[in-house]
Amino acid sequence: MIIAAEGIILCLVFTVMVYIMSREPVKTLYNYPPKIQERVKTLDEYKDKIPTQKNKITAKAAASLLIVIVLSVVLRYVNGCSAFAESFGYGFLLWTIVNLYDVVVLDIIWFCHDPYFVFKGTEDMIEDYHNYLFHIKGFFIGEALALIVCAAAGLIVQFVL
Repeated sequence: MIIAAEGIILCLVFTVMVYIMSREPVKTLYNYPPKIQERVKTLDEYKDKIPTQKNKITAKAAASLLIVIVLSVVLRYVNGCSAFAESFGYGFLLWTIVNLYDVVVLDIIWFCHDPYFVFKGTEDMIEDYHNYLFHIKGFFIGEALALIVCAAAGLIVQFVL
């Protein structure tokens, strides 16, 4: 029962974060399928607004570090985890719940079908916006990242907190 409540809370928090970031879709360009990225990069309207690849990597690294810290604290002080395996497993389960919610609800149901996310000048690329496979691949990339983040959180829980 606790895992369900935590999963719902985390999905709500994640939805708010995604909503805030989505207010300026060009800042999340690298979350779009490659063909859309390529087209947007050629459009004068977005020329000086597109984040660099370095900015993308820096932002993702900072977000991962923040998630490791928050996840470690939640696992230790909310869930009472004290060992690596317990922390890693529970953290990975929570991550997977949010990751699955992200791919199905936020990406495939919301993003792929909301005209708000269609860049001006790419309206003819609806098939690319409906590229579900791109988002499904993103789910598996997220699961691979979860292995690293949850292992780091597990180590922090066991040796630091």
